[in-house]
Formats: sequence, structure tokens, C-alpha cells
Amino acid sequence: MTERLPLFPLGTVLFPGLVLPLHLFEERYRLLVRDLLERPEPRRLGVVGIELGHEVGDTAGLRLAEVGCVAEVHGVNGRPDGRYDIVTVGASRFRIKELDRALPYLRGEVEFLPEEPGADPGPVAQRVRLLFQLYRHRLAAAGAEVAEPVELPEDPVKLSYLIAAAVVLDGHDKQRLLEAEDAALRLRAEHDLLVRENRLLNAMPTVPAGGFLDTSFHPN
Repeated sequence: MTERLPLFPLGTVLFPGLVLPLHLFEERYRLLVRDLLERPEPRRLGVVGIELGHEVGDTAGLRLAEVGCVAEVHGVNGRPDGRYDIVTVGASRFRIKELDRALPYLRGEVEFLPEEPGADPGPVAQRVRLLFQLYRHRLAAAGAEVAEPVELPEDPVKLSYLIAAAVVLDGHDKQRLLEAEDAALRLRAEHDLLVRENRLLNAMPTVPAGGFLDTSFHPN
């Protein structure tokens, strides 16, 4: 079963459960919001990563990731000049089956992906929890501004997405985690990434100042 969703290409990967505020100023995305506001709730769009191209400008040359995440709109603030600030929360993952360029903004025919715990996620989930706490500790020791700790969920699917959202990784690694077939595979990939990041942090005397590990996460 597929559904047609308006798409918002972004240079950031959205994960299920992650809170994502968006500032929309291009006319095509103002139109997207106006179209959404004419629909009944829940109002949803698809956030999809950009593999080639830029967020601003012509979409004709954009190459998009195959897998994205539904963003449910939880708040819309229209500005007098026509811009919009919206607050969204990541929901279901999807795979793009077909792109529709008939409107100023992109739409996609998408199929939704299942969320499975996978094979025996418990042991790797426990190791990831420990590595994540070590990661936070090493970031703080290196001088990074680390967000307040959050309670890590027991559910392996939710845990896998919280870790994926919280660890500072490049877009390729983030997209790989989003595309993992199940939570156990995602947690195993996170285990390896956290081992790598902890080794790097252990070898670095300091890290650049700034905010790290913004774990703004919605529990649903």
C-alpha cells in the first residue's frame, strides 16, 4: 500500500520520534504549508535527505535518498510576511517509489516501512547504552556542551532511533542508520560507530565549543 506525500528535501536526516522545527521561507514551501492547512489532521509531509544538490533553489537537479521519514505537523506559526515556522515530530519511515514534480514542491508516492525489533536485540542494546554513556562522558570531558541526560528507553526500536538522532555523525552514517531494516541491525551499526567515535574522542584533547547531543525526542 502506498500514499502520496508532499516532500521536503533536507540536508539533515529525520528519525522517528525526533522533534524537528522547520523555518519555511521559499514560496514553494509556503504553498506546501498552505495546502497542508487545508487538509484534516493529522497533517504530514515527508522529510527526505539530499544526496546531491542544495536545500534552497531549483529541485530539478536534486538527488534524494531513497528512504525518508514522515514528519507530523504539531504546530504552525504563520508570520506576517508569509513565512512559516512549524514544529514536526518524526513518525513512520518510508521508501520513495515515484517522484511527482507537477507542483512547485515535490511529492512522492511512498510505501511505509515496518518497525521490527529484529533478532535478539537485548544484548547489543545493553552494550550500546554503555557506549553511549561513555560517549557523553568523553564529550563533556573534552569541553563540549552536552545536553541534559535523558532516560534511555527499554524498547529497542525507540532506543535505536534516540541513539541515531543523538550521536554527532555525518549525513551518510545517519542515513545508513535510518535505512537499517530493523532495530537489532541499527543497534549493531550504532555499536560500531560509538566504538569509533569513543576512540576518536579519547585521542582528542578538546572538541569545538557548541551544543551536542540535542536529544529532543518524542516518546510516541
